[in-house]
Amino acid sequence: MAASKSLWRAAQPLVLASQSRARRELLAGAGIAFDIEPADLDERAIEQSLGTHDGAAVAMALALAKAKFVSGRRPDRLVVGADQTLNFDAESLGKPTDREAARKQLLALRGATHHLHSAVVVVQNGETLFHHVDSARLTMRAFSESFLDAYLEAAGDVVTSSVGGYQLEGLGVQLFERIDGDHTTILGLPLLPLVAFLRRHGSLLE
Repeated sequence: MAASKSLWRAAQPLVLASQSRARRELLAGAGIAFDIEPADLDERAIEQSLGTHDGAAVAMALALAKAKFVSGRRPDRLVVGADQTLNFDAESLGKPTDREAARKQLLALRGATHHLHSAVVVVQNGETLFHHVDSARLTMRAFSESFLDAYLEAAGDVVTSSVGGYQLEGLGVQLFERIDGDHTTILGLPLLPLVAFLRRHGSLLE
């Protein structure tokens, strides 16, 4: 994806090891040039092999696995991997498998506080050049079940594409009463630390 030549200095674009629309839009909006190559990994198997419910650690491990997988296919390129996990009541919640699973997750989160952990790494030729994880604290309002049913109907299949069954940049914002944390972290890509690394690396204008 093209970026402003006045800002982007690297000879080649980044490679984003993700098909997330939110991450693509964040990078494009920041003037960062990138190509897209999602990592074809069994994320649940990796998560289970870690043997931990530490959301930050799981997000970092998955982001690193994605970046290293794609780095093996793209020699010499800077590869960005990212992942996000949700912790609630000492448990990690993944992406809902279907609309009914999303409904169950949202009912569990209703009127309570949970944490999102978003990790980002940059890998080149298998070497980790940068890694960062950030967390946000979100509190859902005590919405009615009739609202939830209407939300699920309006949102459609998009509820299965994000942990927790919501996307804050869309209809999901109506589920919340309080949000504490960086907006880009909530969208799944802590952008300010990544941009700072790219400036240090010489890929972006200082």
